[in-house]
Amino acid sequence: MRLDLPRVRRRALLPEYDPEAFGRFSERIARFLGTGRFIAWMTVVIILWVVWNIFAPVSLRFDQYPFIFLTLALSLQASYAAPLILLAQNRQEARDRVTQEQDRKQNERSIADTEYLTREIAALRMGLGEVATRDWIRSEFQDLIKEMDERRLFPSESDEGDR
Repeated sequence: MRLDLPRVRRRALLPEYDPEAFGRFSERIARFLGTGRFIAWMTVVIILWVVWNIFAPVSLRFDQYPFIFLTLALSLQASYAAPLILLAQNRQEARDRVTQEQDRKQNERSIADTEYLTREIAALRMGLGEVATRDWIRSEFQDLIKEMDERRLFPSESDEGDR
């Protein structure tokens, strides 16, 4: 076997198909089968089938009373619908799994960011505990003014008027 040449493709026994295209197709069918419109159309078709095969002239009837052909058609429809619905559910489950993994990673990042910000806020609070704020300085000045008034370090206005 030579590794420097590409392999010659062998003919496949089965036809090739695009699994994604088939999956999208099956999802469209499954979505349609799950609608009220499908049930309404199916009901109309079955009623027309039964009415035609009961009241039409005998020569035009194609499915006599036990409606074997109708049963066969419904069984065939169900046998194709079930796997298509399962395929659509599996694809949806895979998408949900990817979405959940992305959500989990985003939540982990959010938690890490929140913890970081919490630590930063705590550090700022500790740092602010040592910084003189405007209100604290104002209260200190007011306390000093009161204390100086009590000691009479500043002459009151009436004392200045006597001079």
